[in-house]
Amino acid sequence: MTGEFIIAIHALVFLNHRKEILSSERLAENICTNSARVRKVMSQLKKAGLVKSKEGAVGGYYFDGDPDQINLAMISKAVADKPIAKVWRSGNQKDLCLLAISMSTIVDNLVEELNVLCEKRYEEITVGDISRDIFERKVQH
Repeated sequence: MTGEFIIAIHALVFLNHRKEILSSERLAENICTNSARVRKVMSQLKKAGLVKSKEGAVGGYYFDGDPDQINLAMISKAVADKPIAKVWRSGNQKDLCLLAISMSTIVDNLVEELNVLCEKRYEEITVGDISRDIFERKVQH
């Protein structure tokens, strides 16, 4: 899970809640990151059709979709996120030790299986679900 994925979820929930055009600076303030990073993520969401934008002095981003139709899998795909990334591989394919030559394949397969499971769960969670958890059910902090 990357920071971009978290920024994207936060931005979509915030835009859905506010129901107005918000600048990247306003989004960044609420997300607690910088506006350049927000613009990068919002560009990806716009390209995927998940948000719209308006140019000009009072421009920014807005969400006019159905929050119950936008799920985390769609957001993950938009920002090219993988729930679990392969960051390091142990072992050595040229080693004579069975463990050393096998472990990276075992771990790679496990990571792929976990990503499939996470993606299935992502399909079940929508922007609307998260909004309700925050604003209606009052998530405990």
